[in-house]
Amino acid sequence: MSRPNIVVIMTDDQDAASMAVMPNVRRLLVDQGTSYTNSYASYSLCCPSRATFMTGQYAHNHKVLDNQWPDGGYRRLPKETLPLWLGRSGYATVHIGKFLNQYGHDPEEIPPGWQEWYGLVGNFAYKMWGYRINENGTVRRYGKQKRENPKLYQTDVLANKAVNYIKRRAKSDRPFFLSFAPLAPHTEPPWKGDPDGTWRGPRPAPRHRGMFAKRPLPRPPSFNETDVKDKPRHLRPDRMSAARIKQVTADYRMRLESLQAVDEAVARIVRTVAEAGELDRTLFVFTSDNGYLLGQHRWPSNKTHPYEESIRIPLVLRGPGFAKGRKVATPVVNVDLPATILSVTGARAPVPTDGRPLQELARSNRARDVLIETGPRSSGAHWYAAIRTDRYLYVEHSTGARELYDLVTDPYQLSSKHNDPRTAPLQVTLSQRLRKLRVCSGRACP
Repeated sequence: MSRPNIVVIMTDDQDAASMAVMPNVRRLLVDQGTSYTNSYASYSLCCPSRATFMTGQYAHNHKVLDNQWPDGGYRRLPKETLPLWLGRSGYATVHIGKFLNQYGHDPEEIPPGWQEWYGLVGNFAYKMWGYRINENGTVRRYGKQKRENPKLYQTDVLANKAVNYIKRRAKSDRPFFLSFAPLAPHTEPPWKGDPDGTWRGPRPAPRHRGMFAKRPLPRPPSFNETDVKDKPRHLRPDRMSAARIKQVTADYRMRLESLQAVDEAVARIVRTVAEAGELDRTLFVFTSDNGYLLGQHRWPSNKTHPYEESIRIPLVLRGPGFAKGRKVATPVVNVDLPATILSVTGARAPVPTDGRPLQELARSNRARDVLIETGPRSSGAHWYAAIRTDRYLYVEHSTGARELYDLVTDPYQLSSKHNDPRTAPLQVTLSQRLRKLRVCSGRACP
């Protein structure tokens, strides 16, 4: 069989549970592919997470530790990245949508490795209308933020570009790598002159507005948690007010509605690949850069804390090497995605990569430790490192605080057992394993 095409669909801030409202993704990818039910972002924040996808390295190796300079942002991205490796091995490469944070200081720049480029520019990326796209070196503006022209809805415009690219590539024998990165369900910035000045839930396409107007906000046992004394002091916010819960509910509904256009885009992309006769030799990957908290543990809108809704992300693969309708419980992280792509394409990275091919992990279904981390930043913000096993999450914070959750008996992380003397031997073992993970590189990473 010839080398497969690669189509990666990466949403922004999508929690794993929201996959339930995406019928096309479930029908075309989940039912036809392999789902990873314990999939995590190794650094659950936009730019560090996307840098991991680009480099195949944990954040402690690629050094993109924040969304902004000097600790992170696009300018911190290492020079050797996945599109370069694929291009050198003969792949056509294209990126469509959001890239790393702070890309766009030079709005006409095309990052290395991308043979075609349709990248959202700067902070305009966060607008569903009034955004700008660098189209192969020429910046084009699409509408105005306050004028909701249905034909210029960001997700739809990006989907059109993906479909057109696939149609053009169908005429070539050369395999392609398509990176499709819509904004949804990320929040949108305030409008100019907005007295509130806060970011709100993403505006859905007009055709989907109100689709989930009556959907109740999920309230698991961790929602607006009554007692958070088991959490580190810096992770004990006040309980949410009724007004705050109302806003979280509105944001939640907008998130689900904004994902409907992404779901339709997935259907269009898969259909176009099929019509081109390429379905059987195309690997589809659907994932997100990080998860999202919506009231769990009193956090109305956070994505970096070491709690399941924040660090867990959707992950499903359909295509060569991935069984139909299979679910894999082995813990995996987004550092595994580049390793997977290199494995199926035969491309090589000239630098160490820290992940493992997902198809191998699916076959072995073995126990595995993975690293969840943030990093020290010049701002002095708290950071942590955590080890996720098949049963436990153990966290060491920069403040000296610790957390330990048994996710079998306490799946909602309601009661950290770090102060329970009966867990002391377990914590010693997990801390030793975490110490190795925090500095691992290449094949030394499990």
